[in-house]
Amino acid sequence: MKHLSLLVLFVSTGLQAQTIQPDLQDRSLWDLWGRNVEFLRDNEKKGVTFLEEEPVGLMVLKNYDFSNGVIEFDVRGRDVLQRCFVGFAFHIQNDSTYDAVYFRPFNFHNADSVRRTRTVQYISLPDYTWRRLRAEHPAQFEKKVMPVPASAEVWFHAKIVVDHKNVSVFVDNSSEPSMVVQKMTGTTHGRLGLWVGDPTEGDFANLKITSAKK
Repeated sequence: MKHLSLLVLFVSTGLQAQTIQPDLQDRSLWDLWGRNVEFLRDNEKKGVTFLEEEPVGLMVLKNYDFSNGVIEFDVRGRDVLQRCFVGFAFHIQNDSTYDAVYFRPFNFHNADSVRRTRTVQYISLPDYTWRRLRAEHPAQFEKKVMPVPASAEVWFHAKIVVDHKNVSVFVDNSSEPSMVVQKMTGTTHGRLGLWVGDPTEGDFANLKITSAKK
């Protein structure tokens, strides 16, 4: 399958990829846009918490240009309807121009069957908001995560594979993607970082970035 081609390339030879695991608690590595973060308030994982505030927030890795590769992280949301959007942005050009994949944990076990199909979302700002994508391409850029985490407030593992125009999202080490989409814009590289919607409280830990060599 095409969306697995990058993973196969990485496995075939270590010379084709470079992996980093930046420390989320080292403030010198990050630019904070729109929000402040706190260190996790428990000892379960070493990471950061975005507190529930406005506006959209980005925690962007300094001095790192990303084109294609694999982004992995652990994330934990909150079970608050329409108030928890946690994810990751890539090919960032500025604070309002980027691609992102994010999750709606409050929909994981929602009683509404339609909402349960809207748990992972792709956007490409500023033009392709979730509203526009839902209206013009229904059910294409938002899907149900598989497997579904046990609750809206447990840690789960996310993996985003960017292979040129193809973006694939995997949850909790599943071999099958929860969502496969094509990028809506022509950007081919840019910065990357943690992303939260407005408003959101959420936790992030264990970030790993495997970037294909240019």
